[in-house]
Amino acid sequence: MASPTPLNGNLALITGASKGIGKATALLLSSLGARVVINYSSDSTAADALVAQIGADKAIAIKADAGNVKELERLVHETVAWGKKKVIANAATTALGMGLEQSTEEEFDRAVGLNVKGPFFLVQKAAPHMRKGGSVVLLSTSLCNLSGITPNYLLYVTTKGAIEQMTRVLAKHLGTKSITVNTVAPGPTGTDLFFEGKSEQLVNTIASWNPFNRLGTPEEIAGAIAFLCGEGGRWVNGQVLRVNGGMTV
Repeated sequence: MASPTPLNGNLALITGASKGIGKATALLLSSLGARVVINYSSDSTAADALVAQIGADKAIAIKADAGNVKELERLVHETVAWGKKKVIANAATTALGMGLEQSTEEEFDRAVGLNVKGPFFLVQKAAPHMRKGGSVVLLSTSLCNLSGITPNYLLYVTTKGAIEQMTRVLAKHLGTKSITVNTVAPGPTGTDLFFEGKSEQLVNTIASWNPFNRLGTPEEIAGAIAFLCGEGGRWVNGQVLRVNGGMTV
């Protein structure tokens, strides 16, 4: 019989873990036996509540800007002080809906900083401390594979396209150290970030694009991340797993 705690002995560092997909991932990985570092940028109340829910013996919360290299270095340092890492799940992201004409330099820098620079340097700082058999799971979007994408997502998918290429190259590099690197690319998922600024009619329209006629859930995305972190994903490397219920195929 399979162990109910297949990630026992592992330590997962999850950026943007106080809510949404990051929170669901922290809850699932901890239920599978991992100890989790819950990174948050500002909402200490939500992060502390999540630590209390998981248990202070299995989770800690660390505040750090996931787009700032010095703060990422500190985040890794504090994580290493708590235990060696085997898993990185990068859930921190910004979903700026900006097209070509609307994008400003400030918004471009913000999106690239959190969505590209942050994951790049998080892996750079953490990889030397990761154990053999470790996993890196980054986050993209199924919009990168949607032919009907609208112009307002230009900036967002530009950053996520970079993540997908980063995944392919990092997988070759870190694979030599027996560390896998993959990316999960969700379709529309029912998070606070997704619902922000959208009318009920728009949400229902987006849900109708899916053959299941609904949005994904954070828990379903977390399930894919957990698979890639576990033994079932040991021979999966350099892949972009589009978790969207068949919205894109």
